[in-house]
Amino acid sequence: MKKSIVIGVGNMLFKDEGIGIYASEYIKQNYNISSDLEIIDGGTLGFKLMAYFQDYDNVIILDTVSIEDEVGSIFKLPSDVLLGLGKYRKTAHEVEIIEMLEIVSVLDSHANVTIIGIVPQDIQSVEIGLTQKMEEFFPLFIKTALKEIEDLGFSYSKKDEISVSDIVKSMIGSYNGTHLSRIPNEEDFTHEINL
Repeated sequence: MKKSIVIGVGNMLFKDEGIGIYASEYIKQNYNISSDLEIIDGGTLGFKLMAYFQDYDNVIILDTVSIEDEVGSIFKLPSDVLLGLGKYRKTAHEVEIIEMLEIVSVLDSHANVTIIGIVPQDIQSVEIGLTQKMEEFFPLFIKTALKEIEDLGFSYSKKDEISVSDIVKSMIGSYNGTHLSRIPNEEDFTHEINL
């Protein structure tokens, strides 16, 4: 069987920008998938992802996309379409992905790269967790990714029902500020010291 990989990319520090990473981890924790398929958190690896573009037959990237459309719109973007999308290059890793595709496109052999991208609501606020709008579209994003995995010839079955918020908390200890409840605020701390 051909070598295939799913890579979640993004930056978890900027709200919806982390959805690709959350989606890859969500699939890993909630589904059994044919053992030949690799699923990784690519984070902001940037040009280090080029090795996957060269060494694999199929690469599915889960990410946000900077396309002028309604929040939550999901796009399947094959590499040849991506190479023609000048407006796509808005975030740092989007620029890197396009540049890597341009580089490997001149090689004799390179991966069939497809981005499953979702239009985010907020990729500027510094907070770990998804906006409510992205949470609403998250199941469809997962369903779209699983359909692409299935189209490559892999089978999958549901094994668990762990929520995206619990998955993010297990990864980084916080989700939309919920970690704050574990840390005493400054007033409480000062009050305790004065006692």
